[in-house]
Amino acid sequence: MTELNRKTKETDIKCKLDVNGNGTSNIETGIGFFDHMLEALSKHSGINIDLECKGDLHVDFHHSVEDCGIVLGKALKEEIFPIEAVERYGNATVVMDEAATTCALDLSNRPFLVYEVNVSGKVGEFDTELVEEFFHAFVNNAGLTCHIIQDRGRNKHHIIEASFKAVAVALRRAMAKNEKLGIPSTKGVL
Repeated sequence: MTELNRKTKETDIKCKLDVNGNGTSNIETGIGFFDHMLEALSKHSGINIDLECKGDLHVDFHHSVEDCGIVLGKALKEEIFPIEAVERYGNATVVMDEAATTCALDLSNRPFLVYEVNVSGKVGEFDTELVEEFFHAFVNNAGLTCHIIQDRGRNKHHIIEASFKAVAVALRRAMAKNEKLGIPSTKGVL
């Protein structure tokens, strides 16, 4: 289990993350929809996440969402690197009613995000553009190559939730144990 704390003038975040968990979570960011998405990420990845964020929500949700991505990414990187005896690659398509999103993921230690999800506006009080901000921060700090592609959908809530769940399932599959692979790279290191 990895514990990280990060305090800035904008946020104060406490995080515990365990990749060998069962997908239980205790998430408190003060942003209801975001909490719901992080709970889905935890549940479907099998990663236990305890996360408390006290942020400057009177400004907007941006700092809290981005900083949670930074902290969760750093904690995940600490948990999974150096990579050894895992699949390394994972992919998943998740459907939620009319929406479907695909994620292809590599535990590459070379951060790169492709985000092709077409949502705009708000879900409740949550600005949908913050989803991409979260995934940028998460991927860059975790050292992941991650492609999140919307296949179809109209309902913003469904599209975003399918995106978080697709990332979670792809991550779970990439972290699956495979002793035969040793270090899953022809370079001998990731």
